[in-house]
Amino acid sequence: MWTVILLCCSNVFMTFAWYGHLRHTKSPLYLAILVSWGIAFFEYCFQVPANRIGYTTEHFSMVKLKTIQEVITLSVFAVFAIYYGGETLKWNHAVAAVCLVLAAFFVFYGK
Repeated sequence: MWTVILLCCSNVFMTFAWYGHLRHTKSPLYLAILVSWGIAFFEYCFQVPANRIGYTTEHFSMVKLKTIQEVITLSVFAVFAIYYGGETLKWNHAVAAVCLVLAAFFVFYGK
């Protein structure tokens, strides 16, 4: 459970670090890079413990950790794209999300 909570926090920071600067395209690129690195520091403060806890305490394999990470990443990004980026998600995005959920199902339950 802690793994998922920490990964969600990590992904909020990651998404802002990677895409938040796109609202400020008039600022110099070096400034966007520096601010993104500053934000990414906090991403790692959540990401590293999440993976360590997930691997050692909650007994997720690396593959399962990565799958959890990707599902959370795209979920957080979808919310970010709508509310921060003003994007509109379309039917093909929903189909892609279903495919991702199916991929996670097979990673966790496949033999």
